[in-house]
Amino acid sequence: MVISRKLSDRMADAAILLILALAALVCILPILNTLAVSLSDKAKAEAGLVLFWPIDVTFASYEKLLSDQLFFNSFWISVKRVVVGGTLNMLLCIVMAYPLSKERKAFRARNLYMWFILFTMLFSGGLIPWYILITRLGLIDSFWALILPGAVSVFNVILLMNFFRGVPKELEEAALMDGAGPWYTLWKVYVPVSLPAIATITLFTAVGHWNSFFDGMILMNKPQNYPLQTYIQQLIVNTNLQNISDPELLRKLQEISSRTFNAAKIFVSMIPILMVYPYLQRFFITGIRLGAVKE
Repeated sequence: MVISRKLSDRMADAAILLILALAALVCILPILNTLAVSLSDKAKAEAGLVLFWPIDVTFASYEKLLSDQLFFNSFWISVKRVVVGGTLNMLLCIVMAYPLSKERKAFRARNLYMWFILFTMLFSGGLIPWYILITRLGLIDSFWALILPGAVSVFNVILLMNFFRGVPKELEEAALMDGAGPWYTLWKVYVPVSLPAIATITLFTAVGHWNSFFDGMILMNKPQNYPLQTYIQQLIVNTNLQNISDPELLRKLQEISSRTFNAAKIFVSMIPILMVYPYLQRFFITGIRLGAVKE
């Protein structure tokens, strides 16, 4: 009986490991294919012969991409957007979630505010009123047009609010007995014990800002104001090779196809998120689990 139970446990563990391995492959193989295509010869990539290993390795696509000044400008805009937008979103979510986490006797207008923010989560004014508002505020072709319209995420506020509601009331009571006010209690008691939820919000916000391209395409008229993903979405290889006199440049451009060049752009745009995610993923599950459960 004991032996059969141990055998069934081992089989269950093996099945779980197999499922996790398959899931990991589903995530990793597209990245490997993108990298292989970006490093492969133009003809081999266009013929669809490249799978997970580059054929006739060439760095022409990366040389073309990294020699473009607009690429670095767009990359810097996206980095600023993630840092400024993520910081602003985190601060606003914290100061909004804290009072909403209180009971009605402590914050009488809580239910009114909750209905208001839930309404904005379910309904929106639409694309045209959104664009008209940003235009009349004078934010077109401005960096702040990428930040302010999404400065407060209702989903993140609700996630952090539920996390705050799970913080033991004794901590706040002890702080109040020591003479701490609400502002001090928020930043010295609630924020330090809510790092998993804050890290989760930071990850959501950073990925959202980094991957967003539509707002840059709509709100920016000049290519030098494009964030990285908008730049990548708009960029097309359409160089007229007949007008190029430099033999070395001509040789490099002939090695590039839209398939290899797009693969290089996609892979480069993934690198920052792939570098940040391992440092935040250990908080991810905890933040989602505790922030999704209402006390």
